[in-house]
Amino acid sequence: MRYQKQIVHSLEKCYALSTLPVGGQTHLLVAAEKHDPCYLFDTAGKLIDTVWTEPGGVMTMVPVPGKDGTFLATHQFYSPNDSAEAKLICAEKGADGWRITTIAELPFVHRFDVIPAGGVNYVLACTLKSGHEYKNDWRFPGKLWVGALGDDPGASLELTVLKEGLGHNHGYTRYSENGVISGIVSCDEGVFKVTPGPDWTVEQLTGQPASDAVLMDLDGDGVPELLTISPFHGDTVEIWHLKDGRYETVYEYPEKLPFLHAIYSGEVYGRPTVYVGNREGDKLLLGFYYNPKISCFQTEEVDRGAGPANCMLFARDGHPALLAANRETNEIAIYDIYPDGE
Repeated sequence: MRYQKQIVHSLEKCYALSTLPVGGQTHLLVAAEKHDPCYLFDTAGKLIDTVWTEPGGVMTMVPVPGKDGTFLATHQFYSPNDSAEAKLICAEKGADGWRITTIAELPFVHRFDVIPAGGVNYVLACTLKSGHEYKNDWRFPGKLWVGALGDDPGASLELTVLKEGLGHNHGYTRYSENGVISGIVSCDEGVFKVTPGPDWTVEQLTGQPASDAVLMDLDGDGVPELLTISPFHGDTVEIWHLKDGRYETVYEYPEKLPFLHAIYSGEVYGRPTVYVGNREGDKLLLGFYYNPKISCFQTEEVDRGAGPANCMLFARDGHPALLAANRETNEIAIYDIYPDGE
């Protein structure tokens, strides 16, 4: 693939990304990790609005299904050592601006999702840990919290604990199969597949510590591979294949990539691809894919020196594009993606 970069705006320590329907059109949300704004762009990269100027501390943003101009986000998670006041908020765009309401006080909430199932919008929230008494205190593992949004997404949200004892409970991505959406959760205890419903299920996929993971059929054999970055904020990329009911490592990227963090999967011109970025060293953004002509996994370089915290695919002008929050360079960047030769 060929990647063409456009820097659309600067935002100090830009971090969280999402798409959001506003007025029936897809828009892009970008928010900061520290005490900085959240911006709304159109897909051309034009700044449309400032959703808030503070408090920031945004790790995750998720649109509410079926609600135009409405999304949930984390606030006041500034670092693993400064997130005891973290919470979930609802942002709703109205005729006179944005209304921001706190729906749940949830210390150390880092990742979450809103997953529709059976006519209900379920919330799955992941707390990185459950407490601390001093800097870099990891003695209190994180938890998985679950609940259901009502018709008013800005109303108070009741959450209960689904699973606890999850150290460095950092990673979350979505996985969809046969119309069923699950969450892929990564922590010191391994990788788990969490599926919502009246009776939630938690399936352990691996026992190796992982910072983040995606589940995707990369080689086209009908069985999803697991791509992990490990350990917590680690330097190793591995791909796992399901064999005899267990995931086994079949590929490891030959170089160590310090502070791996960004991860996103999707099909690009029909090719399943996982994008991974790291925040130290060469600060690369790479695409991982399977080449059937030589029967092996390969990578391609999207960018270097930018240091993405997160990235995500979206569509613009009839072709795929990659939105990146390049935290280490304060860049909000869009990479248009074209087939080789175009």
